[in-house]
Amino acid sequence: MKILVRVQVIICLMLFCSFMQVADTDGTIHAEQQQVPPYAKWGQIAMQKTKEKYPNAKIVDYLHIGRAKGNQTSIEKFKLWLKEGQKEFGVFVDIRFNNETEQLVDIRFRETDR
Repeated sequence: MKILVRVQVIICLMLFCSFMQVADTDGTIHAEQQQVPPYAKWGQIAMQKTKEKYPNAKIVDYLHIGRAKGNQTSIEKFKLWLKEGQKEFGVFVDIRFNNETEQLVDIRFRETDR
C-alpha cells in the first residue's frame, strides 16, 4: 500500500514539473505576454451597455462571435449570458462602428433563451 502511494506521489510530481516550465537553460524566467485582442474595446462597451439595459441582471458569461467587416462600417458581434433572479437568458449584442474613425454608430440587442 505504501509503495502504491509513493508511486502516485512520484507520478503527480513528474506531471506537475512537466507543466511548470519556468526557466530556460540559461536560468532566465519568461512570462507569457498577453496581447489585447482587437475586439476588446467593443467587448467592454457591449458589457457596459448591456448592464445599462439590464441593470438588475448579472453577466455570467461572455463570448465574442466575430466581426462582419463592411466598406464603411463593421459590426462586432457578442453573446452575453445573463442571470436575473432565477431567470437566465442570452443577449446577442451587435456593435456597429465606423471603420476609419472607430466611432460607435449603433448597438442592437436581441434576447435568446439559448
